[in-house]
Amino acid sequence: MKRRVIGSAVMMMAAIVAVGFTGIAQAEPVSADEQALADYIAAGRTVADSGSSSGSACDSGSGAGSGNGSGDCYGGSGSSSGLSGGYASDTVGFGPEQSSWVAAFGYGLGNPDVAPPGTNDWNCKPTAEHPKPVVLVHGTWMNAYNGFAYMSKPITDAGFCTFTFNYGRSNLLQGGGLGTVLPGTMGTGYIQDSAKQLATFVDRVLAATGSDEVDLVAHSQGGPMASWYTKFEGGAAKVDKLVTFGATHHGTSLLGIGALGRAINNLGIDILGFIEIFVGHAGIQQTVGSDFVNRLNAGGDTVAGVDYTVVGTRYDEITNPYDLTFLQAGPDATVRNITLQDGCEEDVSDHLTIMYSPRALSITLNALDPQAHPNLVCTFNPWLIGGGGKL
Repeated sequence: MKRRVIGSAVMMMAAIVAVGFTGIAQAEPVSADEQALADYIAAGRTVADSGSSSGSACDSGSGAGSGNGSGDCYGGSGSSSGLSGGYASDTVGFGPEQSSWVAAFGYGLGNPDVAPPGTNDWNCKPTAEHPKPVVLVHGTWMNAYNGFAYMSKPITDAGFCTFTFNYGRSNLLQGGGLGTVLPGTMGTGYIQDSAKQLATFVDRVLAATGSDEVDLVAHSQGGPMASWYTKFEGGAAKVDKLVTFGATHHGTSLLGIGALGRAINNLGIDILGFIEIFVGHAGIQQTVGSDFVNRLNAGGDTVAGVDYTVVGTRYDEITNPYDLTFLQAGPDATVRNITLQDGCEEDVSDHLTIMYSPRALSITLNALDPQAHPNLVCTFNPWLIGGGGKL
C-alpha cells in the first residue's frame, strides 16, 4: 500500500512538472511564433527596476551576491521574492541506473542526495587516453541524480573519471520558489552564486585527480551557469570542453510566458517579481532579456580556448524557441551546434527526456572522445517519458 501511494505521488508530481513547465502535453515541435517578441526584448529594452527588498544590484558589487566586479546582476529584473542564499552539497550514496526520466525523477524525489551511478570516485585517476575528468552539471528544479541517472555510468564506463554535485540549494524564504518545498528540487538559487559553487567543486576535482582541466556536461541552467563560470569565475583556464543540452544560453520565452512577462516588466510593471515567487531566482534569471542573460552574452557567446558542443531539440518546451540555445563562436573558440532530430526524426525528446536519449548520450561520448566514439546512434525516445517509452 505504501509503495502504491508513493508511486502515485511520483506520477502526480511528474504530471504537475510536465503541465507546469509545458502546458498540455503534445509531441509537436515548439513553435517559434514568439521569436519576434523575444527579438524585441533582446534588442536592448531596459528592464524595470523592481525596487525590491531583496538587495537587487547590478554592476555595483553590492546586493545579494558577493560582488566580484564581473557585473553581478542579482535581481534588478523583477526580483521581489526572498533573500539571497543557497548552497552546494556533496552526494551521499548512489542511485540505480535509469533509462526513463519519469522513473529517475521519482527516485530523485525520495532520494535527493544520492549520486548517479558511476560518479564521484575520488580515487579515480585520469588515463592518458582520457586525461580530463568530466563534471556533470544538472539543471533547474533537478538534482545530480535525476539529471544524469542515464548518462553517468556509460560516461564512466567509457574510461572517464566522472564527478557531480548538487548546487543552488535554496528554500522558499531564500527565493528558491515554491518548487523547493519538494525534496530534490535544486538549482534554484541565483545563478551567479551557483557558478561560484561550480568553481569550488571543479577545483576539488582538479586537486583530487591531478588534472589541469575538466570537461563539463551540462543540462538546461547548467549551460549558462557553466558559461558564467568560464567568463567571470576563472573557469576559462580550467575547462577544455563544454557540452550542453537544452541550455538556456540566451534565455527562454517559456512558451511566450517569459517573453510576455519581460515585455510587461519593461513597461515598468513588476510582474516578474510576482512570478519569481513561484519559479525562483534562477527561473526568472533565465527569461529572455534578463539582466543575467544580457550580461552573460554582452562580450560574445564564448571564451577563448573552450570547445563547445551545443545540443537542442525541436520539441523543447522550456528552452524555446529552441535555437536560442545555440552559440556563435568567438575568437579562439570552436562551436558545434546540433539539432537532435537532424538525421534522427524518431527521437522526439523534450527538455527533460533529452538527458535520457541514446542519441544524446552518443553525442556526449563523441564530443568527449570523437576517435573512440565516431558514430551517433538513432532510436525512438518519446516526449516526456523517455526510456524508449518504458518506465
